[in-house]
Amino acid sequence: MPEIHVCNGDLPAGLTWGKAVAVDTETMGLDLLRDRLCLVQIGDGCGHAYLVRILPGCDCPNLKKLLTDDTILKIFHFARFDVAKIKHDLGIVVAPVYCTKIASKLCRTNAPAHGLKSLCGDLLGVTLDKEQQTSDWGADTLTPEQQRYAANDVLYLHALKEKLDILLAREGRADLAQQCFAFLPTRADLDLLHFDAPDVFAH
Repeated sequence: MPEIHVCNGDLPAGLTWGKAVAVDTETMGLDLLRDRLCLVQIGDGCGHAYLVRILPGCDCPNLKKLLTDDTILKIFHFARFDVAKIKHDLGIVVAPVYCTKIASKLCRTNAPAHGLKSLCGDLLGVTLDKEQQTSDWGADTLTPEQQRYAANDVLYLHALKEKLDILLAREGRADLAQQCFAFLPTRADLDLLHFDAPDVFAH
């Protein structure tokens, strides 16, 4: 069974990490500039999920140190949003980054959907419950259902990366994926400057 740790304001000091951690965020909405960051989830790849509540006045030094450590890969699903939101609210650039959504779109062109629920079902045989996705993440206390939902968003990303890396290599698109991942901080900057609509890459 996974272990879920709720942390108020920052990660505990003294934790050790492997070569990669899984990362996700929960916010009050999907507007990068308006809706505040409420939660940052960290998965260690060994069944532990740390749910860091972002509280007013907390600088989160341990969390920031992890997210900016260039020796530790950060695995996201739809990193474009999370990287931008973390930069806006915490003032840091998350790197290096891997995005399972981008990887899936590059190597699973036969698939009709690339959301986390679809990926977990297709590649891992795991069914995710997404009922809490739009719940109130700014509440004073996280419900057990919210905790399980938030943890599930990071508990499977290491395993998905392993599966997707095999497919990326098989389809000859691993290098292209790495170039896309490296561009994500710049893509986040464009989104924060409202260059998402219209997209500067559109006609």
